[in-house]
Amino acid sequence: MEKNQDHTSESRMIKVVIADDHVLYRAGVKTALAAKPDVRIVAEADNGVQLVHLLKYQKPDVVLLDIQMPLMDGIGALQEIKRDFPDVKVVVLSMHDDNSMITRMMELGANGYLTKTADLEAIYEAIRNCYYNDFHFNATTNMALIDNLRNKKQAIQEGASPEAKLSEKEITVLKLMCEERSTREIADMVDASPRTIEAIRDRIKAKLNIKTTAGLILYAVKHNLLEG
Repeated sequence: MEKNQDHTSESRMIKVVIADDHVLYRAGVKTALAAKPDVRIVAEADNGVQLVHLLKYQKPDVVLLDIQMPLMDGIGALQEIKRDFPDVKVVVLSMHDDNSMITRMMELGANGYLTKTADLEAIYEAIRNCYYNDFHFNATTNMALIDNLRNKKQAIQEGASPEAKLSEKEITVLKLMCEERSTREIADMVDASPRTIEAIRDRIKAKLNIKTTAGLILYAVKHNLLEG
């Protein structure tokens, strides 16, 4: 059910748990949020195990979650939260700003993602957006998600055609390519000329609709062609 977001008169206090092993950062966020009339820090944790344990007794609306923590990191904690406490919203607060990590956390169920350079107002906005609207998107998450879509599109473009059928010789050449053999070495091993090997390589790429050597290696791994 969608919550009624009224900026002028809210009777609902948003209960927040913060999980971070950096005591000073945790204290700073707690002190800053104390000035907000509709947000209350109800508990703190300095590792993922402690966080998951206290969620059995506390019923927060939002968790502020660091990724790098001892005993259980934020990745493991996020998965347990989403499995056991699906109604709890999670805002990741992390030093990691690479797109792959941001995308991974969002795919695991994070409702928002901020770097620790974010100011108080950004954190406050993320808490409110996740509570009222389920998600908080910003320039950081948008760029990561766009980059992820771009990579998936590239993977599709380089994906093998499901109808592709390689001959035994083509499979042999592909295996040797994956072993980083040179064209000359492959030619010697299969008793063919280098020009023939180049033609076979081009034919493999055309059949599989794959343009790069990396794509060919991924295909070979996926289809268990390198076993043995």
